[in-house]
Amino acid sequence: MNEKIRCEWSLKDQLYKDYHDHEWGVPLHDDTRLFEMLNLEGAQAGLSWYTVLTKRENYRRAFDNWDAKKIARYTDKKIEKLLQDPGIIRNRLKIHATVGNAKAFLQVQKEFGSFDQYIWQFVGHQPIVNHFRSLREIPAKTPVSDAMSKDLLKRGFKFVGSTICYAFMQATGMVDDHIASCWRKINNE
Repeated sequence: MNEKIRCEWSLKDQLYKDYHDHEWGVPLHDDTRLFEMLNLEGAQAGLSWYTVLTKRENYRRAFDNWDAKKIARYTDKKIEKLLQDPGIIRNRLKIHATVGNAKAFLQVQKEFGSFDQYIWQFVGHQPIVNHFRSLREIPAKTPVSDAMSKDLLKRGFKFVGSTICYAFMQATGMVDDHIASCWRKINNE
């Protein structure tokens, strides 16, 4: 049986292949999942996505399944407990950022009706489909991710630099950066 051709970055193991095949580049419109992905991309800063992906279920447990209303009310005691949790990345700034991001997220929902409505406006509510032939062609950031980052920062979000925003856009299907030979690209066109 022929092995599917995938984007090179996803070949490390089955966890990566499954993520690539079923999630990466798939348009995501669920507010809770968007909030999760934004925070996980921020947790990745300075680390590999693989490190975060292997801890994703622990993050869901530790952060109340990404319930922003609960996270926005986290106390210093809860934050200290999270800093002792070996299942997540125990970085004080990133944990505090997640709590602050929950508060900012709730404000965005209130203003726009949903986080989905807000975040997808940056791409005109339609995925940007790129046609790169190799990973080397894929940018780390774009003018769109620059604009998203600037607006998120203005609204009080943390760990949302342009490179993190572009990775978030890829992860949530706001951009499709599957390379041209990837089975996902071929099947989506």
